[in-house]
Amino acid sequence: MDPTVEVRRVEIRRVGYLGPGGTFTQEALGHCDLVQGWEAWAYPTISQVYEAVLAGECGAGLVPIENSLEGAVTATLDLLIHRGGLQICREVVLPVRHTLLVRESVEFSGVRGILSHPQALAQCADYLRRTFPGIPQEAANSTADAARRVAETGGPGQPLEGWAAIGTATAGEIYGLKALSRDIQDSDENYTRFFLLAERDAPPTGRDKTSLAFTLDRDRPGGLYEVLGEFANRKINLSKIESRPAKKALGHYIFLIEFEGHRSDQHCREALDGVEARSHFYRFFGSYPSWTGRAGTP
Repeated sequence: MDPTVEVRRVEIRRVGYLGPGGTFTQEALGHCDLVQGWEAWAYPTISQVYEAVLAGECGAGLVPIENSLEGAVTATLDLLIHRGGLQICREVVLPVRHTLLVRESVEFSGVRGILSHPQALAQCADYLRRTFPGIPQEAANSTADAARRVAETGGPGQPLEGWAAIGTATAGEIYGLKALSRDIQDSDENYTRFFLLAERDAPPTGRDKTSLAFTLDRDRPGGLYEVLGEFANRKINLSKIESRPAKKALGHYIFLIEFEGHRSDQHCREALDGVEARSHFYRFFGSYPSWTGRAGTP
């Protein structure tokens, strides 16, 4: 690791996160060892968190990457793939418990709409379908942003009068909303994974993961088989493999791989070199410690 980069990261003891206050991302910050004691700055979008770290406003940024019910957070993935410039240095896994938040005067019969982050709306889809059939739903930048907007503009005669927000119980306390219903997620096995992003990844700990993305020449048969062989031949366990559109043409895909081990391990380094040599596009996301299961996670 470049020592000058490490010095900069330590000097900028400020961490960005998807805000405003009361998001699950802010809650996850409390379980991320690397940024304990740092000043926390809230940003309204994932891309603004990312850009703040790239610009040096923050030494690191915490953003959601995937949910156990709804899958990848595409805004984060697209930044890692297409923007680049940052690497993963920590992961945090947090159990997600959603709360239906309303102004004090609103009861179930008076709910006229539901506001939240798209992932939260999807994670509570069955509950909303059963409890509020036909009620409109609207997307917000974050669950806490939804709570703030309902609190600020949800009064009599205002745009969001009678609307409810889906968010954290903490967001309800921050913005003066009452909990109309708790634990409304469709499954208790609802976890969100977060990545702490910085200029460089983490040193080896002996219990690490490594993530990367790559594309292949689609006209070359057996290309993906050859790439996977780089790991199989070295007995490296793949913990995740998925694909997403490359946003160029139909049939072009970006593959994302996560495996057990650190880039500095010889067999992992050899595998990474092999993947890069066989790839048309290659993006290394970083090596980082595996989550240990704190904060009530599996």
